[in-house]
Amino acid sequence: MSSWPITLDDVRGAHKMLAGLARVTPMEGSRHLSALIGAPVQLKCENLQRTGSFKLRGAYVRIAGLSPVERAAGVVAASAGNHAQGVALAATTLGVRSTVFMPVGAPLPKVAATRDYGAEVRLHGENFDATLDAALDYADATGAVVIHPFDHEDVVAGQGTVGLEILEQCPEVRTILVGVGGGGLLAGVATAVKALRPDVRVIGVQAAGAAAYPPSLRAGRPVSLEGFSTMADGIQVGRPGDIPFEIINRLADGMLTVSETSLAQALLICLERAKLVVEPAGASTVAALLEHGTELEGPVVAVLSGGNIDPLLMQRVLRHGMVAAGRYLSLRLRITDRPGALAALLGALGRVDANVVDVAHGRIDPKLDLGEAEVDLHLETKGPEHCAAVVSELRASGYTVLHQS
Repeated sequence: MSSWPITLDDVRGAHKMLAGLARVTPMEGSRHLSALIGAPVQLKCENLQRTGSFKLRGAYVRIAGLSPVERAAGVVAASAGNHAQGVALAATTLGVRSTVFMPVGAPLPKVAATRDYGAEVRLHGENFDATLDAALDYADATGAVVIHPFDHEDVVAGQGTVGLEILEQCPEVRTILVGVGGGGLLAGVATAVKALRPDVRVIGVQAAGAAAYPPSLRAGRPVSLEGFSTMADGIQVGRPGDIPFEIINRLADGMLTVSETSLAQALLICLERAKLVVEPAGASTVAALLEHGTELEGPVVAVLSGGNIDPLLMQRVLRHGMVAAGRYLSLRLRITDRPGALAALLGALGRVDANVVDVAHGRIDPKLDLGEAEVDLHLETKGPEHCAAVVSELRASGYTVLHQS
């Protein structure tokens, strides 16, 4: 590698190394998102990569570059899940023993998949930084080589191969959106794209609850967040990597942040409109289109960086996304406690075509007067206008709406 962290030649070398292992993932157009932002949108589907994310690319390039002595010592990694699976498959493919540390709360499907790919999994810590510390301690004790998820030149070069594929698949691209945790993917993509097409804007996207890059870029150096939290565990990193930061600070064209609500809506759009299963981190670029799309020059390529999502998390996120999209309505009402009152309420909902998912009827509460009852309703609706029509019908029918969400 060169004195400057990585060059286009490094990325091209990684691309040759990955031939036959990493898939050239498809590029899918999205009419829905194109109409939303008023410019063509293409989705780069790294969620369909082997192991379910782009992480295989960097992990393989890093492990393949180890000496025979280093390979004999084995490798160790820390990851919330995607890097874990990439390291496990890459190491197994190359005949190297791998140990992967994952946070205690890591999604069970990611833990199981990492073991299935051949790694020994150890659960430690509540977040990535604590898990990484455990992996570093293990490396000191055993001599295993640390395969960092983003802070190494070989890893960044491997991730940069996504950029080469984007330019080949969508040569007319004007803006590329890349989800950012530690920054390895954005740094690699920016290196490849800016060397070949300096006119193309390469922009990072972070969850607002775990956005370490904006303050770091302002400070001109990596800055650690005191606290951070997001449903997008794949980009929940409290401090930028030193190597990615150096590249991003020089080459990237900006950093956007997105809300948890937008992440949930983006995941729902990917599933319903694009028929793609994407995890919240992978959907961050679609969330950026929802919040900032009209500010971007098209055609836009949004990288869907991963698709490894716990079904239970998907259920919660989709419900949140449905609420944000006006597709799900929760209400608390006060009604008269008499025979037939609940049936009359359900009849009123039927008149406005609201589908009742769940209903809870309570009579015993010190807040209630004698002869009153409270009802909690969860409804499937058709959008914001339908939600307003439901509430209007209930009030017109004499019901007191105590709360709605």
